[in-house]
Amino acid sequence: MEADLKTLQIDRSANRPPEPSKWAVRWIVGGVALFALLGMARVAYNKLSAATEVETVRVTASTGAAGGSGVTLNATGYIVAHHPIEVSSKVVGKVAWVGVEKGDRVKEGQVLVRLEDTEYRAQLEQAKANLAVTQSRLAELEHGSRPQEIDAARAAVEQAQAAAANDAIILKRTQDLAKQGIVPQQQLDTAQATYDMAKAKLENSRKNYELVKIGPRVEQIDYVRAQAAQARAQVDYAQTMLDSTLIRAPVTGTVLDRLVEKGEMVSTMNFGGTGGVKASVVSLADLNDLQVELDINQNDFARITPHQRCNLVADAYPDRVYKGAVAEIAPEANRQKATIQVKVKVLQPDEYLRPEMNASVAFLSDEKSGATGSSARPLIVVPASAVKSDSVFVVLGGRAARRTVKTGATTSQGVQIQDGLIGGEDLVVNPPASLKDGDRVRVRSQ
Repeated sequence: MEADLKTLQIDRSANRPPEPSKWAVRWIVGGVALFALLGMARVAYNKLSAATEVETVRVTASTGAAGGSGVTLNATGYIVAHHPIEVSSKVVGKVAWVGVEKGDRVKEGQVLVRLEDTEYRAQLEQAKANLAVTQSRLAELEHGSRPQEIDAARAAVEQAQAAAANDAIILKRTQDLAKQGIVPQQQLDTAQATYDMAKAKLENSRKNYELVKIGPRVEQIDYVRAQAAQARAQVDYAQTMLDSTLIRAPVTGTVLDRLVEKGEMVSTMNFGGTGGVKASVVSLADLNDLQVELDINQNDFARITPHQRCNLVADAYPDRVYKGAVAEIAPEANRQKATIQVKVKVLQPDEYLRPEMNASVAFLSDEKSGATGSSARPLIVVPASAVKSDSVFVVLGGRAARRTVKTGATTSQGVQIQDGLIGGEDLVVNPPASLKDGDRVRVRSQ
């Protein structure tokens, strides 16, 4: 009985859960720590990237009382080179040397790239040799027969005369013997044939002698002279092809991009950039001839006139104002975009401006009668609360950009800005004390 009771006892160790693995504990702790770090990083990122809410006002420029110019339209676009050039090769070859880097200033005629020229040099030497042979033949014909040739032709005539005289004597003797019946008729025929051949040879020698004395025919000389001209043209062509292995700058300008490297193939045709064959070696432009390319809405097009004066500001240098003038108006509009392309020439560009920079353009109205000189400026008045320590903040691409301004008189309408703004900017009003140049900002809903 006691043995049976012992078998009925509960084994409590069977219900005890197994102890967790040490690696499982480490993975769980690591996962919790990772999620905690990600959460902290997210909070820090939100704090750092939070945009400051600001209030803005659009800067306007109006005609000044002193006969200045007002702004009729503001637009944004891109600075472009007036005449960008893709320098290409006239011959096919492998690049042996590249002598420029991006940004280098080059002069017209300067060697930019040199191609391998072994084949072109061999072709030139072959053409020169062919020309020398043809010129020698022409000189020979133009100088006529040599004295030795004339003497040889005369001697041939004399020899033929002697032979003909001897054959005539033999023929006469044979005829006499044939009349007497001493020689057969066959011997007489042979003597007659020999004499006729001697007479023909004598006549041929005389004609050849006359030709030798006269010299080559005019037509023959002209033919060889034409061959010489053709050979000379081949030399010029081969020389041109050899010279073309030196790719030179067509104009004075700045290298915008270097498109090839040593060992690459250059072709005279564009194969779509396949197979490593390049059609152009460098791109360059004159950075003293820059324009701003703008797409003007058709509704605003009436405000623009040819040669209209403008003020330009590059987004990269908001404190620098450049003078400009309308240089080109597209002859047709863009139907899809409902715009018309306008190009404004930068009158006095400097080293700060670069192609493809963003730029803002203020189109100025015509000066009033009585205004003299081109120094008249538009009248710009901004709220006094926007100016702090002779600087203001404008919103560009969702960020605050500090601009140094030159202030003038303070009126009931605000502070007059004499330099630093051109009109059309989004000006921050009451900027926070913590606002810095480049901070992210969010414009407060009006």
